[in-house]
Amino acid sequence: MYGEWIRLTPAELERAQEDLDWAHRYASDRSKVESDQGEELPVAQRRSFGSDKTWHALMFLLGRRDFPIDIVTGEWFFTEDTDDESQYWGYSPPGFLLPDEVRRASEALEELTAEDLIRGVDQAELAAAEIYPSVWGSPGELEWAVSFFPDVKAYFAAAASSGDAIVCWIS
Repeated sequence: MYGEWIRLTPAELERAQEDLDWAHRYASDRSKVESDQGEELPVAQRRSFGSDKTWHALMFLLGRRDFPIDIVTGEWFFTEDTDDESQYWGYSPPGFLLPDEVRRASEALEELTAEDLIRGVDQAELAAAEIYPSVWGSPGELEWAVSFFPDVKAYFAAAASSGDAIVCWIS
């Protein structure tokens, strides 16, 4: 299970709200991480990015800090029936953040470091909370859980700078 994000312009978000199938195709088409020359694109230049398997730990760690925006599953859903599995993009229905929420999330992320997120946290807490994946008995997993954090900050900063919305889901 992977945490996924796709940046959308406000016009693209409006279209996605009217046609979720279009949005799913758009997200699939924009998952490219390489330039036309085959070089890996910097995270800030990508339309899509993800938190890999660290999505649940990220949600847990941000929640411990009373983070103001749900950047993992979004603040809004495209459908009111989030139990309708036909609307899922993998393991969850897609949620989204409006451009203003992306900006607020980026500002709040800017104030945090990976070290801030794991300070005072015992891996046993993640194991007790059944945080996916079940790796918390191995040393160094907390550091792995925040290894994507600098790129998450860069991705959200770029989206905020462009005035983009972000669609969020677990695939």
